[in-house]
Amino acid sequence: MDDALVRVGRALRLVLLIALALLFLIPFYLLVRNGLSSEQDITSPQWTFFPGELKWGNVRELFDDPSVPFARSLLNSALIAVATTVGTLLLASLAGYGLARIPYRHANKVFYGILGTLLVPAAVTFVPSFVLVSSLGWISTLRGLIVPTLFPAFACFVFRQYFLGFPRELEDAAQVDGLGYWRTYWLVVVPNARPVFAAVGTIVFLGAWNSFLWPLVIGQDQNSWTVQVALSSFTTSQVVRLHELFVAAVVSVLPLLLVFLCFQRWIVAGVERSGIE
Repeated sequence: MDDALVRVGRALRLVLLIALALLFLIPFYLLVRNGLSSEQDITSPQWTFFPGELKWGNVRELFDDPSVPFARSLLNSALIAVATTVGTLLLASLAGYGLARIPYRHANKVFYGILGTLLVPAAVTFVPSFVLVSSLGWISTLRGLIVPTLFPAFACFVFRQYFLGFPRELEDAAQVDGLGYWRTYWLVVVPNARPVFAAVGTIVFLGAWNSFLWPLVIGQDQNSWTVQVALSSFTTSQVVRLHELFVAAVVSVLPLLLVFLCFQRWIVAGVERSGIE
């Protein structure tokens, strides 16, 4: 009797998980469905779950559209997201390790000052940041899109909290071998902190890839557009190109799925260890 109840419980959990997975995948299916449909199929009052004909030419039309340099926008977003992620991981992890391990009597004051910046709304610093970037001549450049976003206080906080719980025995062994703080960080700490690096890196990558307002203001030239800015250009007051918008959304989501699939194991481990919610 108990075995039967266990099997029934497992079956019900499996059915529930399948139902939730299908519910979660519906928006992605709609993106693909509308991206491979004609404008008539998308806006037709007699909506069907499957389009009458798959328009694979929509993909070619997206990249051949002279008014929206989508391939260039993908490249810009990739460069910005990768550079922002690498720079943030380097700077934030160094700051977090220094605040957690290097003796300094004002370390807590510096840490609380960094945390205080999280209380400042982004709208307050937006205009001063734009004026500074403009005065440096970084409008419509990758430097203007990347440099102001390289040190989020959240990443520094996560690294500092993680390094506070890092095993001191490993660092003590490194110091016995004659390693200083710098070499201990590179040779001991970083290889053993891959989960938190993966978790923070993924969050930063997603944020950089999905960023819209700052790239919209700074990237005033088409050659400096990002994916999100390019997506917005398909919906204007004059025309709405729905099929291109949907297929472009599908293409822009694919890199995020690849990043998550590649780092899924480390992301989960990093969330468990660092307490990210």
